[in-house]
Amino acid sequence: MCGRYVITKSIAKTSDIVKTSIKVEDSDNYNAHPTQKLPIIKPYTNGKALEINVWGITPEWSKKLKNFKPLINARVETLMEKITFKNLVQTSRCLVPADGYFEWKKEEKEKIPYYFTKEDNSFMLFAAIYQSNQFCIITRKAESGPEIHQREPLIIPKSQIANYLNLKKEATSVLKSVKPPKLKFHQISKDVNNPMNNDPRLIEAI
Repeated sequence: MCGRYVITKSIAKTSDIVKTSIKVEDSDNYNAHPTQKLPIIKPYTNGKALEINVWGITPEWSKKLKNFKPLINARVETLMEKITFKNLVQTSRCLVPADGYFEWKKEEKEKIPYYFTKEDNSFMLFAAIYQSNQFCIITRKAESGPEIHQREPLIIPKSQIANYLNLKKEATSVLKSVKPPKLKFHQISKDVNNPMNNDPRLIEAI
């Protein structure tokens, strides 16, 4: 799964993709986490926009359940099997800009955090879906660092942005045709475990 990531200067990094930004500050977030308001790219009739949304979708049917946790990830392999995801991927696709993301390796007595980035250090665009002002990141089987974690965000290359956001295109065909970029990763401090910690030291190798 993808449960934490980093996004810095989202306006500057997406300026060649989006036409405008809506209530987005060009700030740095070194510990983006679920339930937080974060920048995503949404398509509009007059072009794409960078907009603030909450990470985690709460479907209408879940409001009757106690202790329900918002849906933060959706597996690409089962997108069309779950009614909530099936509807949204057909009508409400978006992209999540990120510098990199965190995963934890399970050891015998603890979980060790790692930070993943592209080999060329360029920023990423996670495939995602949205509902109102909430979003959920799409994941795939890990190609990079499967020994750390078996899942990774499905990263859309710039060449496939238009195809993915085009609702006339069948989403899963586009997603499954996308080749994952080469990633690198390194171990980081356990300070990242606390979502209140948020500074550049969280992504430094140890």
